[in-house]
Amino acid sequence: MFTTLLIANRGEIARRVAATAHRMGVRTVAVYSDADAQARHVAACDTAVHIGGSEPRASYLRVDAILDAARQTGAQAIHPGYGFLSENEGFARACADAGLIFVGPPAAAIAAMGSKSAAKTLMAKAGVPLVPGYHGDNQDPDFLQSEADAMGYPVLIKASLGGGGKGMRIVEDSAAFAEALSSCKREAASSFGDDKVLIERYLQKPRHIEIQVFADSHGHCVYLFERDCSVQRRHQKVIEEAPAPGMSEERRSAMGQAAVAAARAVNYVGAGTVEFIVEPSGHFYFMEMNTRLQVEHPVTEMITGLDLVEWQLRVAAGEPLPMTQEELRLTGHAIEARIYAESPEKGFLPSIGTLSALNFPPHVTFENGDVRIDGGVRAGDTISPFYDPMIAKLIVRGADRDQARARMIQTLGEIQCVGVGTNIAFLRRLMSDPAFAAADLDTGLIERQHDSLFPTAENAPDSTLALAAAALLADQGMNTSISRAGVAQADPFAQTDGWRIAGLYKRPLTLIDNGQSREIQISRDGQHWFCRCDGDSRAQAFQWQADSLAPRQYRLRIGLDGRDTTGVVILRGDLAHVFVNGGVRVLQTYDMVTHARVQSSAHQGGLTAPMPGKIIAIHVKAGDTVKSGDALLVMEAMKMEHTIHAPGDGTVDELFFAVGDQVTDGVELIAITQA
Repeated sequence: MFTTLLIANRGEIARRVAATAHRMGVRTVAVYSDADAQARHVAACDTAVHIGGSEPRASYLRVDAILDAARQTGAQAIHPGYGFLSENEGFARACADAGLIFVGPPAAAIAAMGSKSAAKTLMAKAGVPLVPGYHGDNQDPDFLQSEADAMGYPVLIKASLGGGGKGMRIVEDSAAFAEALSSCKREAASSFGDDKVLIERYLQKPRHIEIQVFADSHGHCVYLFERDCSVQRRHQKVIEEAPAPGMSEERRSAMGQAAVAAARAVNYVGAGTVEFIVEPSGHFYFMEMNTRLQVEHPVTEMITGLDLVEWQLRVAAGEPLPMTQEELRLTGHAIEARIYAESPEKGFLPSIGTLSALNFPPHVTFENGDVRIDGGVRAGDTISPFYDPMIAKLIVRGADRDQARARMIQTLGEIQCVGVGTNIAFLRRLMSDPAFAAADLDTGLIERQHDSLFPTAENAPDSTLALAAAALLADQGMNTSISRAGVAQADPFAQTDGWRIAGLYKRPLTLIDNGQSREIQISRDGQHWFCRCDGDSRAQAFQWQADSLAPRQYRLRIGLDGRDTTGVVILRGDLAHVFVNGGVRVLQTYDMVTHARVQSSAHQGGLTAPMPGKIIAIHVKAGDTVKSGDALLVMEAMKMEHTIHAPGDGTVDELFFAVGDQVTDGVELIAITQA
């Protein structure tokens, strides 16, 4: 076994690899960019080396800088993580040329599976079933359109070297093909340095099921069962679970053997994932092979009791696989949810900002257990536009699927995150959705269940407003005297419990809830507190208890007319983030000047950037007439394209940026006069 390991990645995978390596007695080296100097994975390793600027091309994609860091620190092996250079044939070869162990498959295996087109040709020869489509080298747009037309719509355009949903488009009809192809090629070139694509028939209501394989250098290869990754948004996985619901032993064996055949066809060594698309009939087709460990590997660890990173390190050191196929067993059910900094209600657009608060329940651990968190960020860290916006992976295990799902719902409801938008509340709704609960899964589930997963926002209940009011009072030093009634105070004028010599104290508060003004009045009469909401003529008996968790963070229990409610309120600036009943409500304290400014700007006719990014295409010019829904321009952020559409009919007055310009969140992009 090598003694020093360099981890050529960042975030939660770097931290995870470091934890396993340390347990095995292996020293670890982190690499970091300008944006990551204070990152959690840097602190988790024994040594850290700066390798360049914040942009991946200036740091994590620099082969020379990473190899130099290995030489500086005496590292004998490099773990590529998942992402960046993990599936880069040239990097694997460069490691070998430098006398370093690459913790991954041979460069030849990466090359064979790196091109989706070439891989499908190879799989056809190995007898692995394929989705009908065109996987050839002819990339002429007219030829590709003719192939799609002959195949029949809908079709799927995919970047040949792609992954993670990048460079992928579903095309419903021939008229939309050219624009989708152009966008796909731009995104593929930006993300993978190659704009080659393939065209496949788009299967209706398919499931995405993948098989974890492991091979060693002694000729052994096994499959560690399957993961269902069907629940996706924008072709990216949101929920993963193992085993796949409804999987029969016969199909599991057939898919497992097909996956092993795929691995053997390229003389694979190490951890890999063979991904299949599965029709409702049960027919399955090879999609691609990921020649690395994947983000969702913890669910496999949960049901097998194995540490796949340890397996990686042992295989890379030349050891045989620790177990045979016959010795492998699966127990229970595991579910993983990816917690992202994003706004589900805005098409899952990434959210950028600083995590001013990030609290997980105390029973969640980084090591294996029934509830586990794999996270690479902490409170105070920044979610930047340079990297994937994943905050953490939450993984739970149960005796069966229902218990695992219940644990996931409970734990999601106990997480508090402030500073960026997150998908936590959305994930909780998804876990509770009848279709998901019944395991009625396919890659279109989120779109199919849109109405229930994106409910219309309703006014916050009185209890939520009262929680915010109690936190604001506690934050100003106010405390309730309810529990101390009748206790004499040495100096009543020094108390902060609302005492008044006349016996009556009133405190009006105005909160902005979902764009609406909500009026609250808290009052004390003698030893009794009352709360009125929205001018209700009936005052509710009110009491509260507040425990400080951290600066401006409070765990509260309130009583309204004898009905108790508990929650956590985190105050940041003029916002109260109220976490209650597994959800979060953001309420703003009313400020007349700010409110007037917002009202004024609401009548301007500009379109603003939904996030920081780069303008990569502009489809209109000043003077053009546009219709509602027309594509105006395309932004790129986090290597994904986001099209800005016209909100209504009108005329373009002015464009404020050109192709190639970097823009900040909220800046005005285009001025339009509404028709």
